[in-house]
Amino acid sequence: MYKLYGIKNCDTIKKARTSLTASGIDYRFHDYRVDGIDDALLQSFIDQVGYEVLLNTRGTTWRKLPEAERDAIIDAASAKALMLAQPAIIKRPVLSAPNGDLLVGFNDSLYHAFIQEKS
Repeated sequence: MYKLYGIKNCDTIKKARTSLTASGIDYRFHDYRVDGIDDALLQSFIDQVGYEVLLNTRGTTWRKLPEAERDAIIDAASAKALMLAQPAIIKRPVLSAPNGDLLVGFNDSLYHAFIQEKS
């Protein structure tokens, strides 16, 4: 089963959920704010796609951080600590295929291609 990770009130998450539902894709939604994210899961994401892909430096959460905190993100360990402390800073959505492959961000045509490739 596919898993979609994010925050339910995020507009991009809403688009991704609508796309998956319209395509008849069975998935489970994991809300970082409700379900949390643990160290092992986040590390598996980082190992697969890199912290640079996961860390949303364009969003409100990042912009609200003090400059010193932003400047302290220098490697995977510091980025992971920040993402664990503030899951809203993880780029959304993260779509996990049944085999564990990940797609980060949302684009309808990329979602369809990703799902077709994994089927």
